[in-house]
Amino acid sequence: MTEHLPDPDLSAQERGRYARHLTLPEFGVAGQRRLKTASVLCVGAGGLGSPLLMYLAAAGVGRIGIVDDDRVEVSNLQRQVIHAESGLGQLKTDSARQRIVGLNSHCRVEQHACRLTTTNAIELVEGHDLVVDGSDNFPTRYLINDVCALLNKPWVYGSVQRFEGQVSVFNQGPQSPDYRDLVPEPPPPGLVPSCSDGGVVGVMPGLIGLLQATETIKLLAGLGESLDGRLLLVDGLTMRFRELRLQRRPQRPPITGLIDYEAFCSVDNSGRLEGASSVRSISVKELSALLDDGGELVLIDVRNPSEADVAVIPRSQLIPLAQIENGERIEEIRRLAGQGPIYVHCKLGGRSARAVELLSQQGIDATNVAGGIDAWSQQVDPGVVRY
Repeated sequence: MTEHLPDPDLSAQERGRYARHLTLPEFGVAGQRRLKTASVLCVGAGGLGSPLLMYLAAAGVGRIGIVDDDRVEVSNLQRQVIHAESGLGQLKTDSARQRIVGLNSHCRVEQHACRLTTTNAIELVEGHDLVVDGSDNFPTRYLINDVCALLNKPWVYGSVQRFEGQVSVFNQGPQSPDYRDLVPEPPPPGLVPSCSDGGVVGVMPGLIGLLQATETIKLLAGLGESLDGRLLLVDGLTMRFRELRLQRRPQRPPITGLIDYEAFCSVDNSGRLEGASSVRSISVKELSALLDDGGELVLIDVRNPSEADVAVIPRSQLIPLAQIENGERIEEIRRLAGQGPIYVHCKLGGRSARAVELLSQQGIDATNVAGGIDAWSQQVDPGVVRY
């Protein structure tokens, strides 16, 4: 690994700190020196990034870069254990750095309070030995994959949803598979719900992040056998681990440059369905005015029942998107349309836009509520819980 620190030798204090590593025959002083001179870029300081960052720092990785433009919110604390209540409202990069420095003052932390984009990715990645993925969306994963391919950098992949997770190592060598071998084409927008939409049990990012940290330490220290060419699947409900073999796709086109990943994955900058802006919409403030006027209208909530248990907009009727997609509730909605104009909301506006499109195909006129219940909480009624 590139020696980013001036003195790769271990001080007496460091030998004491890392004694349990040094006594491992497979690790020893040589392995610890590799960690000390290594540099890792972690994209995301959330659920996956929390255990990753803490254990990489505790293990003695010399330089850690953190890329994240979010701020700490109360709903993060259920799983993003690097952050604390005292850090609410802080940039996640600031909060994470404070925790890391408090854990290991030998670790150098570089903060990048921004999103990883095509304009900054090469500059951010090229100065590090390895990239670890703590993101939660397809455009960022494809971007990480392609920039690492262009720069010949390995990266450690992880993802979580509900009670399940995945881990692998991509681009370790010239013949290694990468993310495009696992997911050649992005799934249709809205097919795979995000953690905020579908939920996630708090310990799963911890478990997957620890597995990613293990793979990262092994790669940096030159230990064992990595998950190169293997996808580890974890089911937290049954506590079963499965493994799938991954291979490079024959005749796969080479990666020669970066592309527009938001367009490739058919989402806009807010994560909504591409084309959602063409769906007729109103703002949450306009909806609030209509409700205050007491006029006849039908407000349909297309979120999942578990989300409705957390927070609701008054006068809304719960009809999950899945029951519109399979046609189960279409006739019921058709009858509701006779009671007044139909407005549809979800959490952020993506699923409701999809519902409006599906209803239109059935000859039912409906209007999307832009921003969903999250915008309602921020702009209309702060008493409605954000999640």
